[in-house]
Amino acid sequence: MKIFGIDPGSERTGYGCVEMLGSRHHLVICGAISAPSGATFPEKLQHIHAGLEALLARHRPDAVAIENIFHARNVRSALKLGHARGVALLAASEAGLEVFEYTPAEVKRAVVGYGRAEKPQIQQMTKLLLGLDAVPTPHDAADALAIAICHLHRSTGAIAERSAAEKPASPLKSWRDYRPERLRPARGGGAECRAAAPPSARERGWAACAKAPASVAEATRRRGPASSKK
Repeated sequence: MKIFGIDPGSERTGYGCVEMLGSRHHLVICGAISAPSGATFPEKLQHIHAGLEALLARHRPDAVAIENIFHARNVRSALKLGHARGVALLAASEAGLEVFEYTPAEVKRAVVGYGRAEKPQIQQMTKLLLGLDAVPTPHDAADALAIAICHLHRSTGAIAERSAAEKPASPLKSWRDYRPERLRPARGGGAECRAAAPPSARERGWAACAKAPASVAEATRRRGPASSKK
């Protein structure tokens, strides 16, 4: 499974592609798309879209994971970030890829295990999980790799749960493994509910013990009183 992570930004958009082979994560590519200096805002958006479109066509990932808007310094920054996310989503949609969105807290929990982890902690865990010699740079690329790893962890966990639920029961190999489920009377059930469950060996033994005194008394009555020894 190959996932392409995107950390959107109006000035610099980070990207990172991670492939999972077995239980190991492997780095495919990472970096950042920076707009040329002096470019207008529409030109920056066009540059981000063109760069992501080329990367998706070259590496052909199975899905795209992108960071969701959680907070911004002000309304103007939030609007610019929203435009950058829009062109990233457009590039993924044009490539025919499914897009998954995660908040920063979800990414931190999936990678570090703590929803309020700091950026250096995320970078170090990304380095360890990918087996790199150094922390990925710039930090936008490290964030994009963390987003991709987050989706890998989420998707593999869901697949494992689904396969465990769909796994058929193993056939019995011995009579000792046979555990039939006895019918239990429903709450307030009548005699028909109690009769549905056959008595167990212990219950049959208790019934025999309850009848024993009556049997002994009957046998004594038939024999008559025992004679006392002189």
